[in-house]
Amino acid sequence: MKLFVTRIVLALRHFQQWLVAQLAFGFLTVLKILPADPAINFADWLMRKVGPRTRRHGLMLTNLRNALPEKSEAEREEIAIASWGHMGRLAAEYVFLDQLFDFDPERQGEGRIEVSGIPLFLELRDHPRPFIVFTAHTANFELLPVAGAAFGLYVSVLFRPPNNPYIAEKVFDFRKKRMGKLVPSHAGSSFALARQLEAGGGVGVLVDQKFKKGVTTSFFGRPVKTNPLLAKLARQFDCDVYPARCIRLPGNRFRLEIEPKIELPRTATGQLDVTATAQLLNDKVESWVREYPEQWLWYHDRWNIKQSLDLG
Repeated sequence: MKLFVTRIVLALRHFQQWLVAQLAFGFLTVLKILPADPAINFADWLMRKVGPRTRRHGLMLTNLRNALPEKSEAEREEIAIASWGHMGRLAAEYVFLDQLFDFDPERQGEGRIEVSGIPLFLELRDHPRPFIVFTAHTANFELLPVAGAAFGLYVSVLFRPPNNPYIAEKVFDFRKKRMGKLVPSHAGSSFALARQLEAGGGVGVLVDQKFKKGVTTSFFGRPVKTNPLLAKLARQFDCDVYPARCIRLPGNRFRLEIEPKIELPRTATGQLDVTATAQLLNDKVESWVREYPEQWLWYHDRWNIKQSLDLG
């Protein structure tokens, strides 16, 4: 009897995930009917209306209250609503990503995409060697590996699949066609990235995700656990590490930036300091978020407080 009940519960869960996925796919299919700009703007408007009515809005406001205490409650509410709008844009931009990425080195400034750091892209492409690029969930971060591929610079991208398996499959297929090699985040992902670096290739990593067992660091002055993977890979392969980010501009435009390599902290014996490097990554991401707070995904439970808020 117990086994039967378990099967029923699992079947209902799978059905719920399937239904959510179909609703999401249906919404995106409808958006395809519209031109890119009206569709993206509509998704922004819709999420600004729907997002604040969800339980996650409470987590967003708590995150903002903890991270930006100098802001007023009204300012934090404004940032939260704008962040919902940017999430809507991110979803809609999946549909139009091939149209959005129109960067042409010969016509810089005339399209939707502008790129800062072109010499670095070309230098990494023309002088192959192991390297790591890190970014965060700011604006449309999906455009960064697309930009690398446009320059002929293919990296192995570590990503965390969505919890919904039906959505995860679609997202994986979409990314695989445009972003080079994808490495789902799981127990063996570090070995896949290590093999790429050992072969002289590049790796891309998101460094602002929730992590339960990482090294103890701080983010916006509050304790967090940070994944030490990037620091350990950089130590093992003695490779350069580059920050990169996407900034959403008015008029559904974007600026993609790759910055010069960062100097990683060392211990007194000259070894790369894993904990200090993890903190350095957090500090860089924090500086980006402070500059454009509405473009970060505040609904992420980066500080592991969801349980105390009883949020689903």
